[in-house]
Amino acid sequence: MKLSTKGRYGLRAMVDLAETSEDGPVSIQTIAKRQDLSDKYLEQLLGLLKKAGLVKSVRGTQGGYQIVGNMERISVGDILRALEGDLILVDCAGLERDGSCKTAKFCVTKYVWKKIHESLEDTVDHITLKELVEQSKSMQAGTWKEE
Repeated sequence: MKLSTKGRYGLRAMVDLAETSEDGPVSIQTIAKRQDLSDKYLEQLLGLLKKAGLVKSVRGTQGGYQIVGNMERISVGDILRALEGDLILVDCAGLERDGSCKTAKFCVTKYVWKKIHESLEDTVDHITLKELVEQSKSMQAGTWKEE
């Protein structure tokens, strides 16, 4: 599976918003400039994140976007699913419960796809937005150590 720019850029935008969450709403132009993204594309991404209930928009001269809820409860998985849809490595009918795959009973590769899918989901669901903000601060301070 290869994430599109929607997932990569949207995740960067969410971290940007989270890092400045105490300062109030942040404009699209401000985020776009800091993250070197197109305003128009970022607007589309924030629309998807808003639809998923992860951000809200605030109107007015001091308006912009804000994170909704607790950063400890928003996972990378939540963000990526809002932007990319299901995080599926391969389209394998053998993993579906409807029995639409004729080879499911003897196809061992579905075991591989299932294990990879479970590992991916487990990983992205256990990394929180708060954790990414903490990692970002460590990187900026020069104290971050890659695990």
